[in-house]
Amino acid sequence: MKIDSVELSQIAVRQSQYPDESIPEFLLVGRSNVGKSSFINALIGRKNFAHTSSKPGKTQTLNFYLVNQQFYIVDVPGYGYANLSKDQTRKIGLMIEEYLKSRRNILQVFLLIDYRHKPTEDDVLMYEFLKYYNIRTTIVATKYDKVGSSTYAKQNKLIRETLKLLPEEDFILFSSITKKGREEIYKVMLDSMNA
Repeated sequence: MKIDSVELSQIAVRQSQYPDESIPEFLLVGRSNVGKSSFINALIGRKNFAHTSSKPGKTQTLNFYLVNQQFYIVDVPGYGYANLSKDQTRKIGLMIEEYLKSRRNILQVFLLIDYRHKPTEDDVLMYEFLKYYNIRTTIVATKYDKVGSSTYAKQNKLIRETLKLLPEEDFILFSSITKKGREEIYKVMLDSMNA
């Protein structure tokens, strides 16, 4: 996939601010600090287009990135950040839920988890939520380059068991540094758009 143009075309906190549904959308979800901004930058081939922050929990809006005038990559606030108040956490949860339940043009959700660690309880809940609503989901294990090859088998097993993946369900190993997994992500996107 060749990325010719990208723009942050819409920032939303409620349904009335979403762009119209004529263009397909790919949604990114994951806990704070899992590397969503780095994932976006790696996908679109731009260094600092989506701003990475040393302060987790900074994104508190739905950000719609229009790519090639053909589809949106939608970045939602990360979950599981301890320093947000209960009220902020509840508002963000409701905002994400409203988006997921109301959008008919979501082709695929990419659920980002940190390959270095066991998936969190929030990761498991998010995955179960997406499956419950029959939303097509691809799990992406980020920060693959930060794990030694001797622990690959252990991490793969840990992820499969924690998320209760079926034998036919798999996940993509991804590194924003080496770009490992980027072509697989492109393939998922293209297959979804051509289905």
